[in-house]
Amino acid sequence: MLIVMLLPNSRTEPDGSAVIRVLSYNIRSMRDDTEALARVITACAPDLVLVQEAPRFFRWRKKLARLAAASGQVILTGGATAAGPAILCNLRATVERTQDVLLPLTPGLHRRGLATAVVRFGAARLGVISCHLSLQQDERYDQAGMLLDRLAGLGVEHAVAGGDLNERPDGPTFRLLSDRLQDCRTTAPWGGEFTSTPADPHQRIDAVFATKGIEVLGCGVPLEQPGITETDLRAATDHLPVLAALRVPATA
Repeated sequence: MLIVMLLPNSRTEPDGSAVIRVLSYNIRSMRDDTEALARVITACAPDLVLVQEAPRFFRWRKKLARLAAASGQVILTGGATAAGPAILCNLRATVERTQDVLLPLTPGLHRRGLATAVVRFGAARLGVISCHLSLQQDERYDQAGMLLDRLAGLGVEHAVAGGDLNERPDGPTFRLLSDRLQDCRTTAPWGGEFTSTPADPHQRIDAVFATKGIEVLGCGVPLEQPGITETDLRAATDHLPVLAALRVPATA
């Protein structure tokens, strides 16, 4: 009999630390099967959803709000105001503050931004960033440096960042981030590895990172998560999601 190892459920530990689930997902502006997309997110039971390519144009807030409601989430921040990245959360999260950041625009290239927040899960305080980095290598590397600066500027001991990096783990931008942060998939592999494309998974260009004090309990593509089907993963969008279970220490 095949035994499928599942990630731990969200919970608060006796010492005040919080076990949380963080999902990073490029949803391609919800141009695909939004019902399949909502089913995938719901099945992952995330506390935080780091979204890339959220709707940015006509009635974008309404579209994102519908996805959030259909998957048991609420909009925390981002969307068009961050040039695509957004953060959703469940009602377990207490929001301290949010900020959408537009990164410098390179003429001829797509505008990029960061959706950022500071939240609490009980006594555990956490900084959060969702990102979607450039297709152009030099700009992408510069944006990763800005992400790290913004992460440090959140003024919190523990933080997570996730998104579509548009680069594989052996690239300079991915290495810059993994040198400074924990690449959660490398730290505690779980589930599938490759995130692009759903029809032909052959590369890992999406990731969740965590600061050093966070314990990574598992991270990967939730291929065997109950409630998730290959049909839904293929229909939902052109990326596979990355799900991480993390234990965030209580804030002193």
